[in-house]
Amino acid sequence: MTPPLPRHADVRVDRLVRYFESLAPADLDRLDQIYSADAAFKDPFNEVRGIAAIRPIFEHMFRTLRTPRFVVREAIGQGDQCCLTWDFLFVAPGMGEREQCIRGATHVRFDAAGRVCLHRDYWDAAEELYEKLPLLGALMRWLKRRAAT
Repeated sequence: MTPPLPRHADVRVDRLVRYFESLAPADLDRLDQIYSADAAFKDPFNEVRGIAAIRPIFEHMFRTLRTPRFVVREAIGQGDQCCLTWDFLFVAPGMGEREQCIRGATHVRFDAAGRVCLHRDYWDAAEELYEKLPLLGALMRWLKRRAAT
């Protein structure tokens, strides 16, 4: 069987995209192949350093959500950095059975060994998550309308 064609010319970017698009709980044992030992990770809810602190974030995702998965829409690499835009798809308790989608972007910096030493996620927690929650969503949508006037 021939391996799939690379989606990006930079092998580091291609490896990262493939890792996230196929991420499963068993893949967390390979975080040290993707992240440097002291990698910095930041998203709207977490700011941690090191694989030992990054792993629980992904474990929590798999524990609390059903069928979480990433679909990378764009991957741009230049030098030791890349930017990914993605959709994060999942089913969450308390949000019905409909698949939810969070759209976001990630800025990554690679170390000399080609592993991620900086991972920064950018997405709007209010629009992409809070507005979709039953009670909190109504309040968030009202606040958004109010701020727009």
